[in-house]
Amino acid sequence: MPHLPFRPTSARRHLDMGRGGREAARDTAPQRAFRYGSLVTPQPRERDRVRSGPRQALLARLANQWWDRLIAAVFSGSLADQTARYAGHSTTRDYAFNSAGLGIWGFLFPLLTMVSSQLVGTEQAGMFSMAFVYANLIQFVGMYGVRTYQVSDVDEANSFGAYQLQRVLACLLMAGAGWLLCALRGYGQGEMLTICLGTFSFRVIDSIADVYEGRLQQQDKLWLSGLSQVLRCAGGIVAFCLTLVLTREVATSSMAMAGVAAASLLLVTIPLTYFETERSRGWELVEVRQIFVDCAPTFLATFLFSLIETVPKFAMEGSLPYDSQLFFNAIYFPAQGIAMSVSLIYRPQLVRLATIWSNPSHRKRFDLIVIVVVALAVGITVAMVAFNALVGIPLLNLLYGADFEPLRNQLYLMVVAGGLSAVVDFLYQIITVQRRQELASRLYLIAFGVSVLLSMTLVRIIGFDGAVYAYALSMAALFLLLASQYVVVRVRS
Repeated sequence: MPHLPFRPTSARRHLDMGRGGREAARDTAPQRAFRYGSLVTPQPRERDRVRSGPRQALLARLANQWWDRLIAAVFSGSLADQTARYAGHSTTRDYAFNSAGLGIWGFLFPLLTMVSSQLVGTEQAGMFSMAFVYANLIQFVGMYGVRTYQVSDVDEANSFGAYQLQRVLACLLMAGAGWLLCALRGYGQGEMLTICLGTFSFRVIDSIADVYEGRLQQQDKLWLSGLSQVLRCAGGIVAFCLTLVLTREVATSSMAMAGVAAASLLLVTIPLTYFETERSRGWELVEVRQIFVDCAPTFLATFLFSLIETVPKFAMEGSLPYDSQLFFNAIYFPAQGIAMSVSLIYRPQLVRLATIWSNPSHRKRFDLIVIVVVALAVGITVAMVAFNALVGIPLLNLLYGADFEPLRNQLYLMVVAGGLSAVVDFLYQIITVQRRQELASRLYLIAFGVSVLLSMTLVRIIGFDGAVYAYALSMAALFLLLASQYVVVRVRS
């Protein structure tokens, strides 16, 4: 009679397999996958199914599933070879998750400023506000104006690896710019230096994550990009607020925020991008150079745009107390909300806009889209002015624990300037899609000169009000210049 291999049953294995059997029975799923080279995640045991029932929260189940997928990919030795699980080409989900991501990203700064003002007072909140202004400024160095260029690269003329390497190099330049800024402002030590370190680190991580989220958008999975942004920003908010409640130190809270953002990048954003997008071809050094060259005009324009917005705040620092920074940013946030709302409308359509523009027979359709978005920006601005006229001042008083009634007119003017800023940003994105961004750089340089002249003069003469007027007049000048440039590009195309 031939000898048949003996396979003990599960019960027998638990009862009589000795030490080796007990060790095998205790093997975890990832250990078995690693030991036997399996890429298939083993099915959960019955008692695990019970634990994943209604008693377990949905978020906990999703986190466990993601962790299992991540560990299995690590043991397999490759993130890029995993099978994608989430569908793309969903306009509804793209808008929903992208809106959530941009919303929480834009609300992070004002929310944390409000929390700081309530818990530690307007002076420390003003310091945090100023540090975040600097962080937002140097982030343009890290971003280098590549996002729109990347997602509109529909033919993938440059590999994803080239975009990654370019972003790492740009972020190193960003970190150097942050160090230089602290040195120039005299933040050699103390609380302000630590706050800057935390906020700068958070924005560096944010800039690195953006290239991966851009890849998801390029592959028509913008909703996953928005989800990644939500997790990073929400984690940063929670870490900052909890740490501030426990320590009452803005500096420590800023570092905690950066730490959570780094964990989100490593555990979610990077793996998600490799899991859910196609493997890109290898990069070449010439591609990295080409990205720097092609996006240099965009970087210059966007950096100058940020400087135009920041110059009034620079003019206030030193001549006015830090409380002025808090008040200025508080009435600026509603204006920023307009820019965010408009970007929610057009940003998910950048890839489609690039496709429309590439077909000369569809140029009139392209013009119609531009007119519609500008009209929507005007409507949102009017609605925001009406909202602030009704409840804006009482709401700001409640949120910041300070008196904003003397700044009612300044608030209205800032909202109008925010509408102009939203249209300016949109027009520049359109010019980038048209690949004519180098034509706009000189216009931003002219507007920057106007902003410096107005800010230094008006702040010195009329103080805080001068900063508001300088910002509004600078946005008006930039709007006129860019609108004229768009007409010129369109006529010549």
